[in-house]
Amino acid sequence: MGEVVCEPPNNKLDKFSGTLYWKESKFPLSNQNMLLRGCVLRNTEWCFGLVVFAGPDTKLMQNSGRTKFKRTSIDRLMNTLVLWIFGFLVCMGVILAIGNAIWEHEVGTRFQVYLPWDEAVNSAFFSGFLSFWSYIIILNTVVPISLYVSVEVIRLGHSYFINWDKKMFCAKKRTPAEARTTTLNEELGQVEYVFSDKTGTLTQNIMVFSKCSISGHSYGDVFDVLGHKAELGERPEPVDFSFNPLADKKFLFWDSTLLEAVKMGDPHTHEFFRLLSLCHTVMSEEKNEGELYYKAQSPDEGALVTAARNFGFVFRSRTPKTITVHEMGTAVTYQLLAILDFNNIRKRMSVIVRNPEGRIRLYCKGADTLLLDRLHPSTPELLSTTTDHLNEYAGEGLRTLVLAYKDLDEEYYGAWAQRRLQASLAQDSREDRLASVYEEVESDMVLLGATAIEDKLQQGVPETIALLTLANIKIWVLTGDKQETAVNIGYSCKMLTDDMTEVFVVTGHTVLEVREELRKAREKMMDASHSVGNGFTCQERRSSAKLTSVLEAVAGEYALVINGHSLAHALEADMELEFLETACACKAVICCRVTPLQKAQVVELVKKHKKAVTLAIGDGANDVSMIKTAHIGVGISGQEGIQAVLASDYSFSQFKFLQRLLLVHGRWSYLRMCKFLCYFFYKNFAFTMVHFWFGFFCGFSAQTVYDQYFITLYNIVYTSLPVLAMGVFDQDVPEQRSMEYPKLYEPGQLNLLFNKRQFFICIARGIYTSVLMFFIPYGVFAEATRDDGTQLADYQSFAVTVATSLVIVVSVQIGLDTGYWTAINHFFIWGSLAVYFAILFAMHSNGLFDMFPNQFRFVGNAQNTLAQPTVWLTITLTTVVCIMPVVAFRFLKLSLKPDLSDTVRYTQLVRKKQKAQHRCLRRVGRTSSRRSGYAFSHQEGFGELIMSGKNMRLSSLALASFATRSSSNWIESLRRKKSDSASSPCGAADKSLKE
Repeated sequence: MGEVVCEPPNNKLDKFSGTLYWKESKFPLSNQNMLLRGCVLRNTEWCFGLVVFAGPDTKLMQNSGRTKFKRTSIDRLMNTLVLWIFGFLVCMGVILAIGNAIWEHEVGTRFQVYLPWDEAVNSAFFSGFLSFWSYIIILNTVVPISLYVSVEVIRLGHSYFINWDKKMFCAKKRTPAEARTTTLNEELGQVEYVFSDKTGTLTQNIMVFSKCSISGHSYGDVFDVLGHKAELGERPEPVDFSFNPLADKKFLFWDSTLLEAVKMGDPHTHEFFRLLSLCHTVMSEEKNEGELYYKAQSPDEGALVTAARNFGFVFRSRTPKTITVHEMGTAVTYQLLAILDFNNIRKRMSVIVRNPEGRIRLYCKGADTLLLDRLHPSTPELLSTTTDHLNEYAGEGLRTLVLAYKDLDEEYYGAWAQRRLQASLAQDSREDRLASVYEEVESDMVLLGATAIEDKLQQGVPETIALLTLANIKIWVLTGDKQETAVNIGYSCKMLTDDMTEVFVVTGHTVLEVREELRKAREKMMDASHSVGNGFTCQERRSSAKLTSVLEAVAGEYALVINGHSLAHALEADMELEFLETACACKAVICCRVTPLQKAQVVELVKKHKKAVTLAIGDGANDVSMIKTAHIGVGISGQEGIQAVLASDYSFSQFKFLQRLLLVHGRWSYLRMCKFLCYFFYKNFAFTMVHFWFGFFCGFSAQTVYDQYFITLYNIVYTSLPVLAMGVFDQDVPEQRSMEYPKLYEPGQLNLLFNKRQFFICIARGIYTSVLMFFIPYGVFAEATRDDGTQLADYQSFAVTVATSLVIVVSVQIGLDTGYWTAINHFFIWGSLAVYFAILFAMHSNGLFDMFPNQFRFVGNAQNTLAQPTVWLTITLTTVVCIMPVVAFRFLKLSLKPDLSDTVRYTQLVRKKQKAQHRCLRRVGRTSSRRSGYAFSHQEGFGELIMSGKNMRLSSLALASFATRSSSNWIESLRRKKSDSASSPCGAADKSLKE
């Protein structure tokens, strides 16, 4: 077990310059931008790491985003409501304190003879002041102190359900779904925008060398006898690589003409594969003779080096200064002079090598958008042909790279190497100086060809996107790939369809161009709206005041595709609303060639201007900033390590599990939490407000209605477990119906089940129940008598009657609220009632009186009170009067204005009856676009580390460790109201998507 140790002078990290010691080696550190690639040893396996010393102005882990504390909208609403309830408590205390002062002044003075004030109480005003604090203590149960604990218990249960879901378990990777937080479960049921990476998230990120273009000739397609391309099932046997004992047996290629060109000694083909075998940072390991294992920084590099290996150019080993390649069976060692590493700005990498003959050559591979501009203009025909091939490959959804080389003479290389050394030792702007030196040598290169790598869609991606779209969830794809490739994948996963009215493509390079393209897109949508008769004139349609209203009624389906350089302008402060307005009016949005920071900026833009919950999902380190920025972050444990998983709130192994996470677990969590909160506030107000009404009949003396033990046990024993069981287990429809009817997800997006309106309805129900709970027994006890003719009305009998009525009413109420009965629900509800009566009789028993005579004085009171028929009639009447309005309202609602969930439950019931009848009848019958392989998903390469030689002492497992890391009208009307209330000008644009 080892570690990087660096002790700065005086233990200060700012303004520090010194030396980092790694075993016998040392690295100089500068005062500014002190970022050093080092090596970290964990669990006896080497992995690449980053040692960072932060000065006061140093930006750490750029593009990764800062960690934010995430809270749900329900959390924020709960905090507000608790403050309101506390204010309500103070108001009740003030009212009762004023009542006490008035009563003491008007009535209390008449009883001074036998009810004198305490010595400390010398006025009615002071008595009212003391009464205020007494009532604050008595009525404090209205403030839901235990609410937060109960909420966390419920969320913990929901998290376990996600972890235990076998339908989200990937048997191939043996990876279960994991809820890495317990605070966001209910917000999974409110998502409106999903921001997704493409590579490794929508696709498998398992790269396969598919096609290539070498010196103007395209390889990879197989043709039949008629000259038509053969489909995959019609292809002949794959190419036989048996001539190469070092070939990877898992590698498949179908075009035998490429192998023939290699065997015939075509110089362009040999140079092509020589570049692939030299220009990389792959580590090689040979466990047994002839068994090579490659550990690559990215799946793209691994696929390219493996392709070169099978075609006879086998990368065998490397040292800090050499690379050994077996070329058609002959071992050739190249002197490695320099590695010009890849990063997100350069989008390319190069190596400079000297062959055994002493010739120096630069080999380069990278994104066509940058590399084609750095070619020598001597071969325009080859450039045109290769560009056509690139377009063809991109149209098939393949990832492309351009390959080029350049010969260097000794004199030029010596001067350039000296300039590179000076730039690498610069104390300031080191990265910029190196980039400038790299730019100098990577020019006037000779085009060699291009590669095309296939990255297939994950299983179930089209179905998942279609289902989420039906649930009114908008999916935006943010990818580092090229526009053509991203568009092709968009069609493959059914985000883009041929039935769409138009797909807008924004590719402007200036602010004015981007603004003009966005304006034209909005005008086309407005023209479509006008054509369906929205009644606006041309001038009105062009006015900003009418724009959102026009987009609200947009006809047709639109999609928006925007490039990274255009997005950079669109995200500027003076244009971001125009971009968001246009994007929100489209059904699908694809952002291409975006950086990790731009991904986070797009998510932040939607969060800032839309009243909607966002979810970001990705699998790589480049998705971390997006995952941290969104309300909910989901990490996919794929081929790019676990950085995204570690930064996420939820994780699983395949994109298709997202539909179950949202439509089943998310919707249920939101439903359960909302029902729990509604009932919790209801029962607390029904319980506490009885004290308020009793205050008007006890001279505002702060006397409680219930005995102290009932007050203590009400929230802890009598009503806690039933509501927790409902909050953990309840469901309105089975999981199959949740997936079958995605429109059931919309109430969560509209926040219909718990909001301020629902809160006040629960409070009103609780107050209504408390009024009946107090005044019905009070009215009955005023005239009632016992069986022996004596007066029934006494304080303890009244307290027992009210308490029993309360427990029964809230138990019946939670029974009505429970939509899914389990054995646990039955046990907790009826068990709580049984426990109440058991404790009630025990507290009024002779046994407790004998042990604690000062605490349990009223022996036999419960038995005597509940033995009276009048008491049970009072309890029954109170229960019926409290519950009947709720039952009547729900009956009328089911009959006149049912929710979609009510309709689904009714449909399910009808199906069950039909199946039962069918079984009976049967029984009776028997008895009678292109993208770069160096998209932004890659991190900066390891060229500098390789050249330093420090990694050569590592096991080659080091790199492996790193590399493996139909809704009803009421919903639509509410959705329009929500959009109308949006503060952003783009708020209404979203409505067009929801219509």
